[in-house]
Amino acid sequence: MKKNKKNIFYAQSGGVTPVINATAAGLIDSLSKNQNKYGKLLIGKNGIAGAINEELIDVAREKKTEIKKLIHTPGGAFGSCRIKLKDHKKNKKEFERILEVFKAHNIGYFLYNGGGDSQDTTLKLSEFCTTNNYDLKCIGLPKTIDNDLPVTDNCPGYGSVAKYIATSTYEASLDVASMANSSTKVFLLEVMGRHAGWLAASSGIIKNISKDPPHIILFPEIEFNEKNFLSKVKNCINKNDYCVIVASEGIKDNYGEFLAASKTKDSFGHAHLGGVAPKLSNLITNKLGYKVHWAVSDYLQRAARHISSSTDVKQAYAIGYASLNLINKGIDGVMLTIKSKKGGSYKWSVGYTNLSNVANIEKKLPKNYITKDGYGITAKCRKYINNLVYGEDYPPFKNGVPDYAKLKHPLVPKKLRKFK
Repeated sequence: MKKNKKNIFYAQSGGVTPVINATAAGLIDSLSKNQNKYGKLLIGKNGIAGAINEELIDVAREKKTEIKKLIHTPGGAFGSCRIKLKDHKKNKKEFERILEVFKAHNIGYFLYNGGGDSQDTTLKLSEFCTTNNYDLKCIGLPKTIDNDLPVTDNCPGYGSVAKYIATSTYEASLDVASMANSSTKVFLLEVMGRHAGWLAASSGIIKNISKDPPHIILFPEIEFNEKNFLSKVKNCINKNDYCVIVASEGIKDNYGEFLAASKTKDSFGHAHLGGVAPKLSNLITNKLGYKVHWAVSDYLQRAARHISSSTDVKQAYAIGYASLNLINKGIDGVMLTIKSKKGGSYKWSVGYTNLSNVANIEKKLPKNYITKDGYGITAKCRKYINNLVYGEDYPPFKNGVPDYAKLKHPLVPKKLRKFK
């Protein structure tokens, strides 16, 4: 490694998206034009765990033909993780280890690609290094299909998943409509969204007139009322002969409890969710007697690169590319953002905000984006989402299936003892 030039550490964190690797591609392309300023790009294998375990991928040793495929490859090509670092004032062990690894490998720049919890990690690491007089420029790169990061107009990853959900809802609605006369009356799709209904809302862009599906959208922002819900389903079937429902996994009852919460929690401390669809299906069948088919989009929604929004791909790439521009200017302790420009057609640019403005803060669906009855989206919401799902960016296909990147993850030699 070039000792006189600081190396860059980049890592992916949290649940992945169809376009997170496009952000990595943007960073790699930007670095290729600034090679005289920096040392190597070292990528953490499995997110921040790569820094803790001293598993640093030397991206320069990957095949260039595979690296070029990153921009159209879903998942986290370098591995992601759900590790939330604790308060560095109370638990220094992990922070001291990361600092030890960064010193050993001459790392002066930290780029973390993730959502709210990941921005919290970036902020904590920035504060710890400042306290310990270690010069480390920390930049957060936004990513989340939930679209719930504040300040930024939208989050890379959301547009593509919104496009997938809207398309899947539309296609499934044609299926159930064709069978409703003598078979299934209700189709129910469960989508992700713990506290914010952005993903559920995306299904609403296919609705042009009142009888169009989805007929019911259930948001985490709106308290679930069983009686009103069943009445809505019954009335919908009486009018249309079928009913299409899209439900957020995070809908809550009048006690503020998740309908589908389990007793187990993930490493971020969040209750595991999942199972809203079968619960609602049983409710409809038992109370109303209708035949229901349900589906859970789950990983399919966040891995669907084959139907990504070109706007989303461009924004994800731009975030990665612009991160190096901030470093060149000496900017530190910020997260990059997408800024929409006022005017007729949709235009956007890349900006940034202090990490303290976004860490652990969730942006929920605005009230004026939800219809008064609580079961649909407004014209303002539809316009916002339409801008983000615009355009197609299909990956190349080989032998009938997408040709995605296959990386080897070559690691740089370790210099330290194994972390316990």
